[in-house]
Amino acid sequence: MENTYDFGLVGLGVMGRNFILNVADNGFTAMGNDLDTKKVQALIDEGGNVDKVNATVEVSAFAKALSSPRKIMLLVPAGKVVDIVIESLLPHLDKGDIIIDGGNSFFTDTDRREAYLAEKGIHFFGAGVSGGAKGARKGPSIMPGGSKPGYAAVQPIFEAVSAKYNGEPCVAYLGPKSAGNYVKMVHNGIEYGLMQLTSEMYDVLKKAGKLSNQELHETYKSWNEGRLQSFLVEITSEIFVEKDTLTDGDLVDQILDKAKQKGTGKWTSQNAMDLGIPVPSIDIAVSMREISALKDERTVADSLYDRPEVATMAKEKLTDLTEKALYFSYIITYAQGLHQLADASKEYGYDLDIAVIAKIWRAGCIIRAKLLADITNAFTEDSELPNLLLSPSFIPKIQDTVDAARELVAFGAVNGIPLPGLSNSLTYFDAYTSTRLPLNVIQAQRDYFGSHTYERLDREGIFHTEWEK
Repeated sequence: MENTYDFGLVGLGVMGRNFILNVADNGFTAMGNDLDTKKVQALIDEGGNVDKVNATVEVSAFAKALSSPRKIMLLVPAGKVVDIVIESLLPHLDKGDIIIDGGNSFFTDTDRREAYLAEKGIHFFGAGVSGGAKGARKGPSIMPGGSKPGYAAVQPIFEAVSAKYNGEPCVAYLGPKSAGNYVKMVHNGIEYGLMQLTSEMYDVLKKAGKLSNQELHETYKSWNEGRLQSFLVEITSEIFVEKDTLTDGDLVDQILDKAKQKGTGKWTSQNAMDLGIPVPSIDIAVSMREISALKDERTVADSLYDRPEVATMAKEKLTDLTEKALYFSYIITYAQGLHQLADASKEYGYDLDIAVIAKIWRAGCIIRAKLLADITNAFTEDSELPNLLLSPSFIPKIQDTVDAARELVAFGAVNGIPLPGLSNSLTYFDAYTSTRLPLNVIQAQRDYFGSHTYERLDREGIFHTEWEK
């Protein structure tokens, strides 16, 4: 089997196995590698034809079986494991070979690895893969960046296996260095925001509208047939009618309300702060997962404080408000994430094309949504658009929905229903669209206690006042 396989993949977990089978389905031969003999055998068994897809636990045999230049993708946990795998491969590689990190590596790690491997003549790039296990098998959205010659060699494979939107592959070279991993990181931050918002609408519909799980299913299903069409709304509609195999009820009612996280949302939030870009809808989504982890404390606190009795609202009115509010806050969350990408592009020299990014998110990935076609058009019309909220095509979308967001936030506040994602989205919108904010007082305070100076509205220059006479 020496020098016969087009593509190699290290890490045969669920994502890796599905991705390599996808490669084989699209006419390329593929070789897998994993330390776990059971995973190796599972791939061989599922592949069904070792001439098309094969696997081994031996790194040397794996490398020898790949055609030159070797194209090796890693789908292993982010962190030290990536470095360990790279070191295990190096003795068996030749100059010009290609290593692709398909995991959720932190972008600075990708920059470090690319520089290290470039010295050894090895092409390296990070490629974010979104779509979960099903996406990996049937067509994910892929976000590569880094070595351009390295990507060119694997481009036919990636374009073949990626999801398609109107026949267009949902993959594109995004930029140098860690551009691919960075875009995937922000993609995941947006994902956190959209998931939080989608769950908040469920909460208010259940508490104030008294909707049954069947009615929630029908409501979300109808939304998915309209302007809110998206992967997350679609799967949420299905979640509500999944029966529990351990009780007589619905599964959603038995799932513990503690959400875990792998860190990419937090990375998005932290890096946005480093860049000075506001992403409050993403920030609060991260914080809510952290609050959810405090289940025992929340239970005690709930017994200590009075909570308003939730007023009921007519189901028809409430479903209309929540649909509009969710659409509004989805737009705001995308706007924040894309603003971060635009600023990071300048800061890190990625030269990102936001329209291209929106295009490859239209199918295959977790945040795919009908809205992304409109976002693609907005940034195609104005590639220098600083914020989606400044797009002429999005102004009527916001104006049509912002009042519903206001009404729902007010209703939640009065009735003790937490709507942090929606509240933060609305506050961001109100602040971003305000000519005058009260930050003049903060500047005066800073100058008062720390002589930090201030600027004036009526003339140029830097000023300081001796406030204490």
